[in-house]
Amino acid sequence: MNYVEPIRDAGTVQDIADYLKTVHEKYYVMYEIGIYSGLRVSDILKLKVRDIRGKDCIRVREKKTGKEKLFPVNRELRPVLDQYCEGKPDYMYVVPSARATDKAVSREYAYRVVHEAGEAFGLDNLGTHTMRKTFGYHFYLQTKDIVLLMRILNHSDEKKTLRYIGIEQSTINDAMRKFSYKNGTSTHKKSM
Repeated sequence: MNYVEPIRDAGTVQDIADYLKTVHEKYYVMYEIGIYSGLRVSDILKLKVRDIRGKDCIRVREKKTGKEKLFPVNRELRPVLDQYCEGKPDYMYVVPSARATDKAVSREYAYRVVHEAGEAFGLDNLGTHTMRKTFGYHFYLQTKDIVLLMRILNHSDEKKTLRYIGIEQSTINDAMRKFSYKNGTSTHKKSM
């Protein structure tokens, strides 16, 4: 699995959600949970219907850190979860495997689904971590609160968090695109 980027364009975030809904509703729900919670895919895949049905907050013990995390269900995510849970048994995984009723899809298969969705929109650097990075990127742009974002993502360093969500690379890319020898701003004179 390669290095993945956040989805920086809000319209593309929604387009990929719509696309995943046509692939299968479970992948749409996985993606929506990811972009609204900042959870790692390994934690999303552990969720069962009982963990999300009618909940205002979802409690997860993070696989990577072992820490318990409680995240509120966003007002835009709530109707997605409510509709998805209708008629489903509590014991069912939110993103169930097609092969086994008592398992979730694998992390690798979830990666493939998100990566293929990205390719459908001309983005070849998407994977399951893209959901978490997309959450972080847009949360930071809306709030400019790096300390709060660090707490949400369980990071300990501002610079690492900014790099993680692609802000550093985004700034470099913007500066490189705007760079020009023709705009007359260079004042350095050649010394003789």
